Amino acid sequence: MKNGEPLRVVIVGGGTSGWMVAAALAKVLKGLYSISLVESEEIGTVGVGEATIPMIQLFNRMLEINEDEFIRETQASFKLGIEFVNWGRLGDHYFHGFGVIGQDNWTVDFHQYWLKQYLAGKAKELEYYSINTMACLQDRFMRPRMDMPKSPLSQIAYAFHFDASLYARYLRRLSEARGVKRIEGRIVDVVLREGDGHVSAVKLQSGQSVEGELFIDCSGFRALLIEGALKAGFEDWSHWLPCDRAIAVPCASTTDFHPYTRSTARQAGWQWRIPLQHRIGNGYVFSSKHLSEDEATTTLLGNLDGKALAEPRPIRFVTGRRKLAWSKNVVAIGLASGFLEPLESTSIHLVQMGIAHLLTFFPSAGFEPTDVAQYNKVMQQEYEWVRDFIILHYKATERTDTPFWNYCRTMDVPPALRHRMELFGTHGRVFREGNELFAKVSWLQVMHGQRIRPATYHPLTDLLSEAEIAAYLDEVAGVIAACTEVMPKHARFIAEHCVAGAAPGART
Repeated sequence: MKNGEPLRVVIVGGGTSGWMVAAALAKVLKGLYSISLVESEEIGTVGVGEATIPMIQLFNRMLEINEDEFIRETQASFKLGIEFVNWGRLGDHYFHGFGVIGQDNWTVDFHQYWLKQYLAGKAKELEYYSINTMACLQDRFMRPRMDMPKSPLSQIAYAFHFDASLYARYLRRLSEARGVKRIEGRIVDVVLREGDGHVSAVKLQSGQSVEGELFIDCSGFRALLIEGALKAGFEDWSHWLPCDRAIAVPCASTTDFHPYTRSTARQAGWQWRIPLQHRIGNGYVFSSKHLSEDEATTTLLGNLDGKALAEPRPIRFVTGRRKLAWSKNVVAIGLASGFLEPLESTSIHLVQMGIAHLLTFFPSAGFEPTDVAQYNKVMQQEYEWVRDFIILHYKATERTDTPFWNYCRTMDVPPALRHRMELFGTHGRVFREGNELFAKVSWLQVMHGQRIRPATYHPLTDLLSEAEIAAYLDEVAGVIAACTEVMPKHARFIAEHCVAGAAPGART
């Protein structure tokens, strides 16, 4: 290949990450580059990434996906946030809702006025000031009313729960229609080029050789190229995130069709509940040092809402990231680049960010070292921002009932996270670093929900009288309550717009 000619792109591995990469590149590169995806039907996928965050909407819009069609095809439901149960103390629950909280006043953030009243015992819980969390409490949903810019109904933020295997299948159809070539086969060897050690081809069990210049490693935990061939190295974060196992099982649906994910803290980890149209996804993420696989399975099966629809499936993992997400001519995306447990539904988002940054630094034949170094720097930052937010859930707890929670409560944490917690602990200050994923309201909801209580509030809050603040809070809560009441039930909205199996435009 001569410099200036389009690179041949080879994606190794399918599943959600592989087909997300294929779909994005096919759309952006407009058929000018050869794109092949190699996968084997014999190799399963992890498939725990069934819950997402609102950024997935940007990805789907970029692909020009019709949202109602996507929901029908993937048996999806809507997600307004996450409910956390038993995290701060046994019996506690709180919501991390998407979107905004309250209505801004020009002087200080809304939550500072709320905090002043809350510390004095004169304010409702935080969830009453967010339309997302109020809708969660009532199982309601609607898309934002952009024709009502001054109403909380315009501020509804949402993501999805969906069947990851169906999403991959949906993206495969889209990708192949846009020119991606799928190659069936199990990789048995990786061929490195003499001189610079770049990957030149992958060899399949059939004897076929698939050549390329840019390889995207979406081979999951196996990391066939980035680690197996190029030895990029791995940074282990299990001392901060000690869970290293999961048991997953689907169960039958119930009449409680919640528009949110639920995370329930257990003896040595936590259990997820993800409601789809055709089933509920469940799993127990736990630490094998503190709980056996049999015990975890028994706990999970004993806490399902409906009949189990399959045998429980064990998953083993180590939290951390690849030291180099891009090495030579290989870019690792998805589980091949690292793993952070799905506590805040960030797995698919990190795939999305890997794709976005790859497009920003898309290489020419020279694979400029400065571009590669910058990609690795920004992806390291993406992972560390998410890592610290997840660690917060474990560290900020008052639970003393099991060795696991005693370890988490007393462990050291990264300096940046410790600084955030200390900053909030003085005057309730929350900040967002650069373009990090989680906004200030996300940090606020989790820190408050996990029982971090500031000593006091921002001093400029006192520029308003207590009576003015009380009226301000009451008005916000009242408007949100009234707006929530006009929202339809989640189940009804899906039935009327995007129920699986219905013909486009049909109403049931």
